[in-house]
Amino acid sequence: MKAAVLTGHGGAEVVELVNDLPVPEPGAGEARVRIKAAALNRLDLWVRAGWRGLALDFPHVICADGAGIVDAVGAGVARFVPGDRVCINPSIVPPDDPALQTGLENQTRISILGEHHSGTAAELVVLPQRNLLKMPTEFDFGAAAAVGLAGVTAWHSLITRGGLQPGETALIVGAGGGVNSLSIQIAKLAGAQVFVVGSNAEKCAQAETIGADITINREREPQWSRAVARLTGRRGVDVVVDNVGAASLEQSMRACRIGGRILVVGGTSGYRFDMNVAQLFSRHLALIGSTMGPHQDYQRFMQQVFANRIQAVIGERLPLREARYAQTLLENNAIFGKVVLEL
Repeated sequence: MKAAVLTGHGGAEVVELVNDLPVPEPGAGEARVRIKAAALNRLDLWVRAGWRGLALDFPHVICADGAGIVDAVGAGVARFVPGDRVCINPSIVPPDDPALQTGLENQTRISILGEHHSGTAAELVVLPQRNLLKMPTEFDFGAAAAVGLAGVTAWHSLITRGGLQPGETALIVGAGGGVNSLSIQIAKLAGAQVFVVGSNAEKCAQAETIGADITINREREPQWSRAVARLTGRRGVDVVVDNVGAASLEQSMRACRIGGRILVVGGTSGYRFDMNVAQLFSRHLALIGSTMGPHQDYQRFMQQVFANRIQAVIGERLPLREARYAQTLLENNAIFGKVVLEL
């Protein structure tokens, strides 16, 4: 079986295409999916680099997101049959976890495809049936694969955790990444006025094409929180989505109105920063951490995608053999949107 794998931790040179992985067989409650498209996330770069305590069995199949056709099913699988077109929720939850009964399974001991669990960039992948969702007959596999991890993260943070309401203002810190490009569209769909901080004029222009109402070019206005204050009559925005972390959280707090919410959904620039606690309590700010999302949020988000109310933003489609180049594109921030590998 062909797959794009890591042969170890390191630079892009450790990403290889192999042809000899064993074909997996579905067990009870599992289905085997013939993958048609897989998509990269920044998570793939972190897994490739490795971190203390991360123990992988190499070769390790990359990618969290995917879509394809059910190829075989194990005992007890009733919701899917061979031939079904499906997309994949990338969060794996142990079948005996009590959180599966509460709808908060993203707040438990999950593993993510491509991280601690073997990923989707392979010809055949075996998954629990709860991780699959049927797709409309003509829906594009690449588009379905491109939005999984980022989409459920963005939906859960803005809608479920953040409670974004029609008429509110939302600021998305960053324009081109998967979570950001989908957060722009979700906020617009929710009826908010959408502000975006982009790293350059090109990314600001691209953000406007997917729903941003007001963009701030960080190259021209590095103190972008001041621009937010000016543009909102010194009020600030109701909600900030920040997946940058250390480099941006101080400004995110300044950009938020008194009583506003800051949704921390990542830390691409680092995880630690010095916080002015007086600013937090005196301005009644709420710092809300959020990552991934339960399966019900994945379903709700994907229904909006299938209805074409939210579009997958794809910067590049490449064959599986170009997986190493795909990671280089992602690492160099060379594209706007997601990198999709097609099989």
